[in-house]
Amino acid sequence: MAGRVPDLVAQMYNHVPTGVGAHRRDLCLGQAELRAVMQQGAAWAVGRGFGRAQDLAHIEEGGCLEGADADLVSDRAIERGSTQLGTLGSGNHFAEIQYVAEVYDEKVAQAFGLFRDQVTVMIHSGSRGLGHQVCDDHLRTMIRAAAKYGIDLPDRQLCCAPIRSPEGQAYLAAMAAAANFAFANRQVMDHWVRESFAAALGTSADRTGLAVVYDVCHNIAKFETLPLEGRSRRVCVHRKGATRAYPPGHRATPEAYRAVGQPVLIPGDMGRYSYVLVGTERAFTESFGSTCHGAGRRMSRSEARRAVRGRSLVEELRARGVHVMAAGMATIAEEMPEAYKDVADVVAVVDGAGLSTKVAQLRPLGVIKG
Repeated sequence: MAGRVPDLVAQMYNHVPTGVGAHRRDLCLGQAELRAVMQQGAAWAVGRGFGRAQDLAHIEEGGCLEGADADLVSDRAIERGSTQLGTLGSGNHFAEIQYVAEVYDEKVAQAFGLFRDQVTVMIHSGSRGLGHQVCDDHLRTMIRAAAKYGIDLPDRQLCCAPIRSPEGQAYLAAMAAAANFAFANRQVMDHWVRESFAAALGTSADRTGLAVVYDVCHNIAKFETLPLEGRSRRVCVHRKGATRAYPPGHRATPEAYRAVGQPVLIPGDMGRYSYVLVGTERAFTESFGSTCHGAGRRMSRSEARRAVRGRSLVEELRARGVHVMAAGMATIAEEMPEAYKDVADVVAVVDGAGLSTKVAQLRPLGVIKG
């Protein structure tokens, strides 16, 4: 397999647009179609041949958040999203070919369809410019709303409004629309990754063996029913830098995994490893059904760029068996492995606390970045 990695990476880079302004000419959407994406999420993509119907059973919320209202998304946000479906963002976004290096829980790994030395692909990308614009648009509204409702802000970036206020309701509906765009975005990329493997291996996409394990969103607010102060309450859970970690038996855990718990995906950096974990009852009762999302940075992007001067990161990574292609060298510098905490340390904390437990370690073989 190792000899195939450079071609696999090249095919992925050719199929999946990466970086600021990246797009494919064969998928540029008009306003009506983009509004359908924001209402339907991943199902829109599957309905147009990007992936398989069974993929939807392995996506959080089936790949579509309720309550989305595309009419509350600005024309500027729609304009920015019209060419960005099926694309990787810049910064810490990636599509990475990995292999299963360690299995810690054989039973759960088997339920997830994972086994030692298996080749996998992990994708990290979201709602792109559309989601960023939704955020910008509503930040301005929320700053005014905070003053209107007498909310004292220690920091303007903490601007907010009551959930049931017109401003709060409008934001939640627009955010859900952006989240649905993100679900569809990753679904389209899933499809193009299958096509990339098919092209590199000289086979059909259906014979690549690539199936969705899980797609979990983060950096959003969702209404969920959780135990709080001795009773079940419906609350708005904000997961910023966090991801859901639901336990076995919960009805929101996909049926395929309900006996063992929801898959939890925690990416590391492109030089070391990422992890698959599983949700727990303890997370459900103690941390609003949440666990960490990733390693987190230990260097700013400017610090990383300074630290990498005089080095060839591409060659260094290749010497470690990782083939990298990116839209620009600046991104590789900013995302160098040393810029991030060791995700093994982060995973050890959440595993030790019982907020999610280790299932498998994935090590990188090749990566494309924006």
